[in-house]
Amino acid sequence: MAKKVLVVDDEKLIVKGIRFSLEQDGMEVECAYDGEAALRLASENEYDLILLDIMLPKMDGFEVCQHIREFSSVPIVMLTAKGDDMDKILGLEYGADDYITKPFNILEVKARIKAIMRRVSAGSVKPEKSSVIENGDLKMDCESRRLFVKGREINLTAKEFDLLELLVTNPNKVYSRERLLSLVWGYEYPGDVRTVDVHVRRMREKIESNPSEPKYVHTKWGVGYYYQGQV
Repeated sequence: MAKKVLVVDDEKLIVKGIRFSLEQDGMEVECAYDGEAALRLASENEYDLILLDIMLPKMDGFEVCQHIREFSSVPIVMLTAKGDDMDKILGLEYGADDYITKPFNILEVKARIKAIMRRVSAGSVKPEKSSVIENGDLKMDCESRRLFVKGREINLTAKEFDLLELLVTNPNKVYSRERLLSLVWGYEYPGDVRTVDVHVRRMREKIESNPSEPKYVHTKWGVGYYYQGQV
């Protein structure tokens, strides 16, 4: 089945170019040119990925991303202005999985999209014996990509789930932020280690009863992060 992508940008020439290129690779592409239209389409349809510009009419990309995260964990890649680090960090804070800097090479966009889709697909294909991981009051269903803490389902983004799954399946093993970038993002990521920090902080806010005193994902100061196995 063809992968379905929503491309959101108010520059119609950019949208046209991205759409043509992705359709050449057999993907199904829908387009929106303002934030309200993007949010409506995202709420009415199922997408494999959303490519979302920040500067949009009616509702900016941050707002759109935040609203989508209220009902969906679809991978979101934000388009940011070149050199604007604050936009990149804010995008991640609002729930984006990745970002691409404008101006961009369409080949980079396609490679990034395919890498994320491969990662999500790989996460959904697990040996039956290890599809469900239970540790203490945390339960991860790696096949359906669902997480439960104390019986309550937690809605994680694709990258948050990948990150937690890696840590949970390797309890008490400390990973540097650089190593996590390499393993979880799965390609030569152009960002920096703050990306990992933002995802860990956002994940803790969802799964920890007290994020400042985490029970699950811990920091090894000066080294990195690890999941503390529960007994």
